[in-house]
Amino acid sequence: MLSNNNADKKKIILASGSPRRQQFFKDLNLDFEIRLKEIEESYPSNLKREEIAIYISEKKAKAFDNIHEDEIIVTSDTVVWIEDEALGKPSNRDEAFSMLVKLSGKSHEVITAFTLKTKNATISNFGITKVYFKTLTEEEIGYYIDHYKPYDKAGAYGIQEWIGLIGINKIEGSYFNVVGLPVDKLYNNLLKLL
Repeated sequence: MLSNNNADKKKIILASGSPRRQQFFKDLNLDFEIRLKEIEESYPSNLKREEIAIYISEKKAKAFDNIHEDEIIVTSDTVVWIEDEALGKPSNRDEAFSMLVKLSGKSHEVITAFTLKTKNATISNFGITKVYFKTLTEEEIGYYIDHYKPYDKAGAYGIQEWIGLIGINKIEGSYFNVVGLPVDKLYNNLLKLL
């Protein structure tokens, strides 16, 4: 268990603006601070599946090059993988619509990687969850995009939102991984560093 005594030795820095990831850290009763850096979320075209998520997560961690002995930087990235293609965050309504049409009636993988970086070590890990969508109507897709504006989410959807309630009929793996972090793996890896 992560006790306050252990957590006092190291300062946890969450490098994520995601309210979902921040809530996970609160739910784990971790003392943490948020420190953000703008990173271009690009990657080499030869990378696939978890390689992409790990690459971007580690790229985010590398931006923190001058950290103190007592700090642990936590970065993360989520990729939606379907039919040999990675879906990142949509940049506009048309892109979001197109992504959700692609996911409709099929299964896809949600891959979330995280990186823990200290002055002397870097640990990366990831989770994979298979998600099954029912066939969505154009009206359902349009309603969701217009009301929930999922432009900050890989694959243009949040499982915890309306579209997840009405559209997802099965998952295989961790629900929390789809929301934004494989929390069980993160916890176990944090234990090694605290």
